[in-house]
Amino acid sequence: MKVTIVLPSLNPDEKMIHTVEGILAEGFDDIVVVDDGSAAEYKKPFEAVAAMDGVTVLTHEVNKGKGRAMKTAFEYVIANRPDSEGVVTVDGDGQHLPKDIRACAEAMVANGDKIVLGVRDFSSPNVPFKSKNGNNITKAVFRIFCGIRISDTQTGLRAIPRQHLPLMCEIGGERYEYETNQLLVFKDKGIKLHEVTIDTVYIDDNASSHFHPFRDSWRIYKIIFKHIGTSVFAKFVGASVLCFLVDTLLFFLLNVGLEGAGMRKSDGQLRIALATVGARVVSTIVNFCLNRKVVFKSENSVGGTLVRYYILAICQMTASFLLVNLVAERLLGMSAGLGESIVKFAVDMCLFAISFYVQKHWVFANRNKNGENV
Repeated sequence: MKVTIVLPSLNPDEKMIHTVEGILAEGFDDIVVVDDGSAAEYKKPFEAVAAMDGVTVLTHEVNKGKGRAMKTAFEYVIANRPDSEGVVTVDGDGQHLPKDIRACAEAMVANGDKIVLGVRDFSSPNVPFKSKNGNNITKAVFRIFCGIRISDTQTGLRAIPRQHLPLMCEIGGERYEYETNQLLVFKDKGIKLHEVTIDTVYIDDNASSHFHPFRDSWRIYKIIFKHIGTSVFAKFVGASVLCFLVDTLLFFLLNVGLEGAGMRKSDGQLRIALATVGARVVSTIVNFCLNRKVVFKSENSVGGTLVRYYILAICQMTASFLLVNLVAERLLGMSAGLGESIVKFAVDMCLFAISFYVQKHWVFANRNKNGENV
């Protein structure tokens, strides 16, 4: 394989030297190490690896961030490695084992234009709580709101075919948020992913990581929220708000109209029921049309899609009733009032997110002749 290993590093210790030695021993002969503005007292590891055959060290005079370091390496490979089939990005702290690096490189070569992710098993007992919890939350956000299914959202071990490198240089982000941006761009560009399970290695509870839990997490989630704001989910929320307003307005007009048509006050329950049903029928039809044409752009037949839509609506309404009853009355012992309304709001918000996922992947999902989602 003619594959280039890219290793960005900031203020490394001896582990970076051992990582490079292990990669060379695995048979790789082209490693690009980027010194991302390390302090003077941390220069010896770079000097040590620069003296090894097959290693090129590029230097940032000041710290610019992991994302910028990776793009510097990608630009160098494009300009100076015309025969390279692609790159494998590696962390220099010993968490990526040479055998796993090779497995990802081989998978990249075998899978054509797919990008390969080396994914860890977060159920392993040696995974730090903050890493396990952070990945589970981010994985759920990616799946529900961005439509991206991946096992490891934080992996730095990624094998990228050469044809994608120019795009990698254009992706925004200079620090840790760059790798999150990559995943969103892969989805938007229709670039397929292939996962390779790797060993889960944490040294000293990941103490050598330069990831700042609050600052860098904010940068990552800010990008995700921005993506959600311009995504299918934003349109879904907008359509739902519009239909809520339609439902409310129609209820008011029907209720007033029925009373004006001669319904007595003694018929109040019937009047309210008719106004509620009439408004809900119209608003759900409007919501169905908006979701089908504008939000999810479904090309399936109206009949089957409409049946699935109302099956979901009935299930959602039933689930709301049962959960509110279970949580508010059975578990918390609440009676009618503000507390019960708060529980209903929380339950309905959770069901709203689930409804989005189900509508996207079942109700309105475009299907091929074999009935598979496309």
